[in-house]
Amino acid sequence: MAPANAQQTQQQPQVCAPAGRKVVDAVSGWLRVFDDGTVDRTWTGPPEALPLMQPVPPYAEPRDGHTLHDIPGEPNLRVYLPEVAKQSAERLPVIVQLHGGGFCISHPSWLMYHQFYARLACAVPAVVVAVELPLAPERRLPAHIVTGVAALRRLRSIALSQPDSDNDDPAAALLREAADVSRVFLIGDSSGGNLVHLVAAEAGRNDGADSWVPLRVAGGIPIHPGFVRAARSRSELESEEDSVFFTLDMLDKFLAYALPEGATKDHPFTCPMGAQAPPLESVPLPPMLVSVAENDLVRDTNLEYCDALRAAGKEVEVLVNRGMGHSFYLNKYAVDMDPVTGERARELVDAIKSFVSRH
Repeated sequence: MAPANAQQTQQQPQVCAPAGRKVVDAVSGWLRVFDDGTVDRTWTGPPEALPLMQPVPPYAEPRDGHTLHDIPGEPNLRVYLPEVAKQSAERLPVIVQLHGGGFCISHPSWLMYHQFYARLACAVPAVVVAVELPLAPERRLPAHIVTGVAALRRLRSIALSQPDSDNDDPAAALLREAADVSRVFLIGDSSGGNLVHLVAAEAGRNDGADSWVPLRVAGGIPIHPGFVRAARSRSELESEEDSVFFTLDMLDKFLAYALPEGATKDHPFTCPMGAQAPPLESVPLPPMLVSVAENDLVRDTNLEYCDALRAAGKEVEVLVNRGMGHSFYLNKYAVDMDPVTGERARELVDAIKSFVSRH
Protein backbone atom coordinates (compact mmCIF):
# COMPACT_ATOMS: atom_id res chain seq x y z
CA MET A 1 0.00 0.00 0.00
CA ALA A 2 2.24 2.82 1.31
CA PRO A 3 5.26 2.91 3.60
CA ALA A 4 4.80 2.28 7.28
CA ASN A 5 6.50 4.06 10.16
CA ALA A 6 5.79 7.59 8.98
CA GLN A 7 5.17 10.10 11.75
CA GLN A 8 1.51 10.82 12.40
CA THR A 9 -0.17 14.11 13.15
CA GLN A 10 -3.65 15.12 14.19
CA GLN A 11 -3.69 18.13 11.86
CA GLN A 12 -4.96 17.24 8.40
CA PRO A 13 -5.92 19.58 5.57
CA GLN A 14 -9.64 19.80 4.87
CA VAL A 15 -10.83 19.22 1.32
CA CYS A 16 -14.45 20.16 0.60
CA ALA A 17 -16.60 18.20 -1.81
CA PRO A 18 -17.17 20.02 -5.13
CA ALA A 19 -20.54 21.70 -5.46
CA GLY A 20 -23.30 19.33 -6.48
CA ARG A 21 -21.41 16.16 -5.56
CA LYS A 22 -21.55 14.06 -2.42
CA VAL A 23 -18.88 11.82 -0.95
CA VAL A 24 -20.26 8.29 -0.82
CA ASP A 25 -17.12 6.53 0.43
CA ALA A 26 -13.58 7.39 1.46
CA VAL A 27 -10.27 5.92 2.54
CA SER A 28 -8.84 8.22 5.18
CA GLY A 29 -6.08 10.39 3.78
CA TRP A 30 -6.00 8.72 0.37
CA LEU A 31 -9.14 9.04 -1.70
CA ARG A 32 -12.81 9.99 -1.79
CA VAL A 33 -15.44 8.51 -4.07
CA PHE A 34 -18.30 10.78 -5.17
CA ASP A 35 -21.86 9.90 -6.07
CA ASP A 36 -21.17 10.49 -9.77
CA GLY A 37 -18.42 7.85 -9.74
CA THR A 38 -15.49 10.27 -9.86
CA VAL A 39 -12.56 9.89 -7.47
CA ASP A 40 -10.44 12.52 -5.70
CA ARG A 41 -6.97 11.32 -4.71
CA THR A 42 -5.84 14.55 -3.05
CA TRP A 43 -3.71 13.60 -0.05
CA THR A 44 -5.39 14.72 3.18
CA GLY A 45 -3.24 12.81 5.66
CA PRO A 46 -0.17 13.94 7.60
CA PRO A 47 1.38 16.81 5.60
CA GLU A 48 4.95 15.73 6.42
CA ALA A 49 4.36 12.62 4.30
CA LEU A 50 3.46 14.61 1.20
CA PRO A 51 7.05 14.91 -0.12
CA LEU A 52 7.16 11.13 -0.52
CA MET A 53 4.37 11.47 -3.08
CA GLN A 54 5.94 14.23 -5.14
CA PRO A 55 6.76 13.22 -8.73
CA VAL A 56 10.41 13.12 -9.77
CA PRO A 57 10.92 14.45 -13.32
CA PRO A 58 13.17 12.51 -15.72
CA TYR A 59 16.77 13.56 -16.31
CA ALA A 60 19.24 12.66 -19.06
CA GLU A 61 22.29 13.92 -17.18
CA PRO A 62 23.64 11.35 -14.71
CA ARG A 63 22.70 11.67 -11.02
CA ASP A 64 24.03 9.28 -8.41
CA GLY A 65 25.23 6.89 -11.10
CA HIS A 66 22.12 6.68 -13.30
CA THR A 67 19.85 8.52 -15.72
CA LEU A 68 16.05 8.57 -15.70
CA HIS A 69 13.89 8.41 -18.83
CA ASP A 70 10.17 8.29 -19.61
CA ILE A 71 8.82 6.37 -22.60
CA PRO A 72 5.21 7.40 -23.29
CA GLY A 73 2.86 4.84 -24.76
CA GLU A 74 0.64 1.92 -23.85
CA PRO A 75 1.56 1.57 -21.09
CA ASN A 76 3.78 4.45 -20.02
CA LEU A 77 7.21 3.28 -18.90
CA ARG A 78 9.87 4.89 -16.71
CA VAL A 79 13.46 3.67 -17.16
CA TYR A 80 16.32 3.84 -14.65
CA LEU A 81 19.54 3.34 -16.59
CA PRO A 82 22.76 2.81 -14.59
CA GLU A 83 25.84 4.54 -15.94
CA VAL A 84 27.66 1.20 -15.84
CA ALA A 85 25.54 0.18 -18.85
CA LYS A 86 27.60 2.51 -21.03
CA GLN A 87 30.85 1.05 -19.74
CA SER A 88 30.03 -2.64 -20.04
CA ALA A 89 30.13 -4.82 -23.13
CA GLU A 90 27.43 -7.00 -21.59
CA ARG A 91 23.79 -6.05 -21.45
CA LEU A 92 22.14 -5.70 -18.05
CA PRO A 93 19.23 -7.70 -16.63
CA VAL A 94 15.87 -5.94 -16.55
CA ILE A 95 13.78 -5.41 -13.42
CA VAL A 96 10.16 -4.53 -14.25
CA GLN A 97 8.52 -2.71 -11.33
CA LEU A 98 4.79 -2.99 -10.70
CA HIS A 99 3.95 -0.33 -8.14
CA GLY A 100 1.77 -0.77 -5.09
CA GLY A 101 -1.07 1.29 -3.71
CA GLY A 102 -3.78 -1.30 -3.18
CA PHE A 103 -4.58 -1.18 -6.91
CA CYS A 104 -6.17 2.24 -6.20
CA ILE A 105 -3.49 4.87 -5.59
CA SER A 106 0.11 5.94 -6.30
CA HIS A 107 2.28 6.51 -9.35
CA PRO A 108 5.75 5.18 -10.29
CA SER A 109 7.15 8.73 -10.50
CA TRP A 110 6.63 9.31 -6.76
CA LEU A 111 9.73 9.94 -4.66
CA MET A 112 9.00 6.94 -2.43
CA TYR A 113 9.52 4.62 -5.40
CA HIS A 114 12.22 6.69 -7.06
CA GLN A 115 14.60 6.66 -4.11
CA PHE A 116 14.48 2.86 -3.83
CA TYR A 117 14.46 1.84 -7.49
CA ALA A 118 17.20 4.28 -8.49
CA ARG A 119 19.29 2.74 -5.72
CA LEU A 120 18.39 -0.79 -6.83
CA ALA A 121 19.26 -0.09 -10.48
CA CYS A 122 22.78 0.93 -9.51
CA ALA A 123 23.29 -1.76 -6.86
CA VAL A 124 22.36 -4.82 -8.94
CA PRO A 125 23.17 -3.31 -11.56
CA ALA A 126 20.09 -3.60 -13.76
CA VAL A 127 17.86 -1.60 -16.02
CA VAL A 128 14.74 -0.87 -13.97
CA VAL A 129 11.54 -0.35 -15.95
CA ALA A 130 8.65 1.02 -13.89
CA VAL A 131 5.13 0.57 -15.29
CA GLU A 132 2.30 3.08 -14.90
CA LEU A 133 -0.69 0.99 -13.87
CA PRO A 134 -4.42 1.74 -14.06
CA LEU A 135 -6.22 2.57 -10.83
CA ALA A 136 -9.41 1.24 -9.27
CA PRO A 137 -12.25 1.86 -8.78
CA GLU A 138 -12.33 3.47 -12.24
CA ARG A 139 -10.56 0.38 -13.63
CA ARG A 140 -10.90 -2.80 -11.64
CA LEU A 141 -8.85 -5.95 -11.88
CA PRO A 142 -7.91 -7.61 -14.19
CA ALA A 143 -7.01 -4.28 -15.85
CA HIS A 144 -3.76 -4.12 -13.86
CA ILE A 145 -2.76 -7.62 -14.99
CA VAL A 146 -3.53 -6.79 -18.61
CA THR A 147 -1.33 -3.69 -18.32
CA GLY A 148 1.51 -5.67 -16.74
CA VAL A 149 1.47 -8.17 -19.61
CA ALA A 150 1.27 -5.29 -22.09
CA ALA A 151 4.40 -3.81 -20.50
CA LEU A 152 6.26 -7.06 -21.17
CA ARG A 153 4.99 -7.07 -24.75
CA ARG A 154 6.13 -3.49 -25.18
CA LEU A 155 9.55 -4.31 -23.73
CA ARG A 156 9.87 -7.19 -26.21
CA SER A 157 8.79 -4.93 -29.07
CA ILE A 158 11.42 -2.35 -28.16
CA ALA A 159 14.09 -5.06 -28.00
CA LEU A 160 13.14 -6.30 -31.47
CA SER A 161 12.78 -2.88 -33.09
CA GLN A 162 15.31 -1.70 -35.64
CA PRO A 163 17.82 0.96 -34.52
CA ASP A 164 17.69 4.36 -36.16
CA SER A 165 14.14 3.97 -37.40
CA ASP A 166 12.18 7.17 -37.98
CA ASN A 167 9.95 6.47 -35.01
CA ASP A 168 12.70 5.39 -32.63
CA ASP A 169 12.26 7.10 -29.26
CA PRO A 170 15.71 8.13 -27.89
CA ALA A 171 14.88 6.62 -24.48
CA ALA A 172 13.67 3.41 -26.12
CA ALA A 173 16.94 3.26 -28.06
CA LEU A 174 18.91 3.54 -24.82
CA LEU A 175 16.78 0.81 -23.29
CA ARG A 176 17.29 -1.48 -26.28
CA GLU A 177 21.05 -1.02 -26.19
CA ALA A 178 21.39 -1.69 -22.46
CA ALA A 179 18.78 -4.35 -21.67
CA ASP A 180 19.13 -8.12 -21.74
CA VAL A 181 15.47 -9.06 -22.13
CA SER A 182 16.28 -12.74 -21.75
CA ARG A 183 16.68 -11.95 -18.02
CA VAL A 184 13.57 -10.06 -16.96
CA PHE A 185 12.61 -9.98 -13.28
CA LEU A 186 9.20 -8.81 -12.11
CA ILE A 187 9.20 -6.90 -8.84
CA GLY A 188 6.20 -5.49 -7.04
CA ASP A 189 5.45 -3.50 -3.90
CA SER A 190 2.41 -4.54 -1.83
CA SER A 191 -0.44 -4.98 -4.34
CA GLY A 192 2.26 -4.92 -6.99
CA GLY A 193 3.50 -8.13 -5.36
CA ASN A 194 0.17 -9.73 -6.26
CA LEU A 195 0.77 -8.60 -9.83
CA VAL A 196 4.19 -10.27 -9.90
CA HIS A 197 2.45 -13.61 -9.39
CA LEU A 198 -0.47 -12.84 -11.69
CA VAL A 199 1.52 -11.32 -14.56
CA ALA A 200 4.17 -14.04 -14.42
CA ALA A 201 1.47 -16.71 -14.55
CA GLU A 202 -0.28 -14.99 -17.46
CA ALA A 203 2.98 -14.59 -19.37
CA GLY A 204 3.74 -18.27 -18.78
CA ARG A 205 0.34 -19.31 -20.14
CA ASN A 206 0.08 -16.76 -22.92
CA ASP A 207 0.63 -18.51 -26.27
CA GLY A 208 3.62 -20.51 -25.02
CA ALA A 209 7.20 -19.52 -24.32
CA ASP A 210 8.14 -19.16 -28.00
CA SER A 211 5.83 -16.20 -28.45
CA TRP A 212 7.94 -14.21 -26.01
CA VAL A 213 11.38 -14.82 -27.57
CA PRO A 214 13.80 -13.17 -26.91
CA LEU A 215 12.09 -12.03 -23.70
CA ARG A 216 12.10 -14.42 -20.76
CA VAL A 217 10.74 -13.86 -17.26
CA ALA A 218 13.62 -15.21 -15.19
CA GLY A 219 12.25 -14.49 -11.72
CA GLY A 220 9.66 -12.78 -9.56
CA ILE A 221 10.17 -10.63 -6.46
CA PRO A 222 6.93 -9.90 -4.56
CA ILE A 223 7.68 -7.49 -1.69
CA HIS A 224 5.04 -7.58 1.07
CA PRO A 225 2.34 -8.76 -1.38
CA GLY A 226 -1.31 -8.06 -0.59
CA PHE A 227 -2.28 -11.71 -0.31
CA VAL A 228 -5.20 -12.17 2.07
CA ARG A 229 -8.26 -14.30 2.78
CA ALA A 230 -11.83 -13.31 3.48
CA ALA A 231 -11.28 -14.49 7.07
CA ARG A 232 -8.84 -12.40 9.08
CA SER A 233 -5.43 -13.94 9.66
CA ARG A 234 -3.83 -13.95 13.08
CA SER A 235 -1.40 -11.18 12.07
CA GLU A 236 -4.29 -9.02 10.86
CA LEU A 237 -6.02 -9.45 14.21
CA GLU A 238 -2.99 -9.11 16.47
CA SER A 239 -0.48 -6.82 14.70
CA GLU A 240 -0.62 -3.15 15.60
CA GLU A 241 -1.42 -0.65 12.87
CA ASP A 242 1.79 1.33 13.18
CA SER A 243 0.83 4.18 10.86
CA VAL A 244 -1.93 5.71 8.76
CA PHE A 245 -0.19 4.27 5.71
CA PHE A 246 -1.47 0.72 6.06
CA THR A 247 -4.57 -0.11 8.07
CA LEU A 248 -7.21 -2.82 7.96
CA ASP A 249 -9.72 -0.23 6.75
CA MET A 250 -7.44 0.62 3.81
CA LEU A 251 -6.89 -3.03 3.04
CA ASP A 252 -10.60 -3.84 3.04
CA LYS A 253 -11.75 -0.78 1.08
CA PHE A 254 -9.02 -0.81 -1.55
CA LEU A 255 -9.64 -4.47 -2.30
CA ALA A 256 -13.40 -3.90 -2.41
CA TYR A 257 -12.78 -1.17 -5.01
CA ALA A 258 -10.29 -3.25 -7.01
CA LEU A 259 -11.66 -6.80 -7.12
CA PRO A 260 -14.32 -7.73 -9.66
CA GLU A 261 -17.83 -6.80 -8.59
CA GLY A 262 -19.18 -9.29 -6.06
CA ALA A 263 -15.83 -10.95 -5.37
CA THR A 264 -14.47 -11.54 -1.88
CA LYS A 265 -10.85 -11.51 -0.76
CA ASP A 266 -10.78 -15.28 -1.44
CA HIS A 267 -10.62 -14.40 -5.16
CA PRO A 268 -7.49 -15.73 -6.93
CA PHE A 269 -6.27 -12.15 -7.48
CA THR A 270 -5.78 -11.75 -3.73
CA CYS A 271 -5.63 -15.39 -2.58
CA PRO A 272 -3.69 -17.41 -5.19
CA MET A 273 -3.14 -20.15 -2.60
CA GLY A 274 -6.88 -20.52 -1.90
CA ALA A 275 -9.54 -22.95 -3.06
CA GLN A 276 -10.88 -20.57 -5.74
CA ALA A 277 -7.48 -20.28 -7.43
CA PRO A 278 -5.98 -22.75 -9.90
CA PRO A 279 -3.80 -25.38 -8.18
CA LEU A 280 -0.35 -23.83 -7.87
CA GLU A 281 1.16 -26.99 -9.36
CA SER A 282 -0.52 -26.03 -12.66
CA VAL A 283 0.53 -22.37 -12.62
CA PRO A 284 3.66 -21.58 -14.70
CA LEU A 285 5.81 -19.49 -12.38
CA PRO A 286 9.49 -18.51 -12.43
CA PRO A 287 11.70 -18.76 -9.33
CA MET A 288 10.46 -16.41 -6.62
CA LEU A 289 12.06 -14.29 -3.91
CA VAL A 290 9.32 -13.22 -1.49
CA SER A 291 10.00 -10.47 1.03
CA VAL A 292 7.86 -10.63 4.20
CA ALA A 293 7.81 -7.88 6.83
CA GLU A 294 7.80 -9.30 10.36
CA ASN A 295 5.38 -6.66 11.69
CA ASP A 296 3.11 -6.57 8.63
CA LEU A 297 -0.65 -6.99 8.96
CA VAL A 298 -0.49 -9.47 6.05
CA ARG A 299 2.57 -11.34 7.32
CA ASP A 300 0.77 -14.63 7.96
CA THR A 301 -0.89 -14.83 4.56
CA ASN A 302 2.43 -13.90 2.92
CA LEU A 303 4.07 -16.83 4.69
CA GLU A 304 1.13 -19.07 3.78
CA TYR A 305 1.70 -18.15 0.12
CA CYS A 306 5.37 -19.12 0.42
CA ASP A 307 4.47 -22.45 2.04
CA ALA A 308 1.95 -23.13 -0.73
CA LEU A 309 4.57 -22.46 -3.41
CA ARG A 310 6.96 -24.91 -1.74
CA ALA A 311 4.24 -27.54 -1.44
CA ALA A 312 3.53 -27.11 -5.16
CA GLY A 313 7.17 -27.76 -5.99
CA LYS A 314 7.97 -24.18 -6.96
CA GLU A 315 11.36 -22.58 -6.39
CA VAL A 316 10.93 -19.95 -3.67
CA GLU A 317 13.23 -18.03 -1.35
CA VAL A 318 11.91 -16.05 1.62
CA LEU A 319 13.45 -12.94 3.17
CA VAL A 320 11.91 -11.87 6.48
CA ASN A 321 12.45 -8.17 7.24
CA ARG A 322 12.91 -8.37 11.01
CA GLY A 323 11.14 -5.71 13.05
CA MET A 324 9.79 -3.94 9.96
CA GLY A 325 6.30 -2.93 8.85
CA HIS A 326 4.61 -2.86 5.47
CA SER A 327 6.68 -1.27 2.65
CA PHE A 328 9.16 0.16 5.15
CA TYR A 329 11.85 0.53 2.47
CA LEU A 330 9.79 3.15 0.61
CA ASN A 331 9.95 5.57 3.54
CA LYS A 332 13.03 7.53 2.57
CA TYR A 333 13.08 9.43 5.86
CA ALA A 334 13.19 6.27 7.97
CA VAL A 335 15.72 4.59 5.67
CA ASP A 336 18.02 7.62 5.84
CA MET A 337 17.62 8.50 9.52
CA ASP A 338 16.93 5.27 11.40
CA PRO A 339 19.93 2.88 11.48
CA VAL A 340 17.81 -0.26 11.86
CA THR A 341 15.46 0.64 8.99
CA GLY A 342 18.46 1.57 6.87
CA GLU A 343 20.10 -1.78 7.58
CA ARG A 344 16.95 -3.71 6.71
CA ALA A 345 16.67 -1.78 3.44
CA ARG A 346 20.27 -2.69 2.66
CA GLU A 347 19.52 -6.35 3.39
CA LEU A 348 16.60 -6.19 0.98
CA VAL A 349 18.71 -4.65 -1.78
CA ASP A 350 21.46 -7.24 -1.20
CA ALA A 351 18.96 -10.11 -1.34
CA ILE A 352 17.52 -8.84 -4.62
CA LYS A 353 21.01 -8.39 -6.07
CA SER A 354 21.94 -11.94 -5.08
CA PHE A 355 18.71 -13.40 -6.48
CA VAL A 356 19.14 -11.65 -9.83
CA SER A 357 22.78 -12.73 -10.10
CA ARG A 358 21.78 -16.39 -9.66
CA HIS A 359 18.95 -16.50 -12.20
